[in-house]
Amino acid sequence: MLRLLNIVAILALIGSAVYAYSIKYQTAYRAEQIAKTNIEIKQERDAIAVLRADWAYMTRPERLQPLADKYLPDLKPLQVTQLVPATSLPQKSRSDFIGDKLSEIGLSMPATPAAAPATPTTPKSEPKAKAATPKVAATSKNASQPSASREPKKP
Repeated sequence: MLRLLNIVAILALIGSAVYAYSIKYQTAYRAEQIAKTNIEIKQERDAIAVLRADWAYMTRPERLQPLADKYLPDLKPLQVTQLVPATSLPQKSRSDFIGDKLSEIGLSMPATPAAAPATPTTPKSEPKAKAATPKVAATSKNASQPSASREPKKP
């Protein structure tokens, strides 16, 4: 009986040692993976910084102006009279293409059988005076100033 207890204790000791070493190596492996991931993140951030610097370099006005003069000779400067309020722009039609197709093939079910419309209807749009689209601005200075006529877009 004493020998059996000794053998079980030795096996438990060996098992716990194997478990401890496996945990140790798993932890080292995970730490190595985290270090590699951190290096990749730093490389990606550096690449983003390089791309931002390249974008800033490529979009410099002193670089773009000669290109615009060369490739866009008919381009005229923006005049103040070209600004229009958003309400004068045409409204985008909002139609339900899938609903229209279902109505064409006769698969649409009206909400109430007696009040079924003959043609599909579009949702009512807000009055033109309450359009949420801001005015077209001539310069970035005008675009950054808040307009009193702007209202938040309502769903």
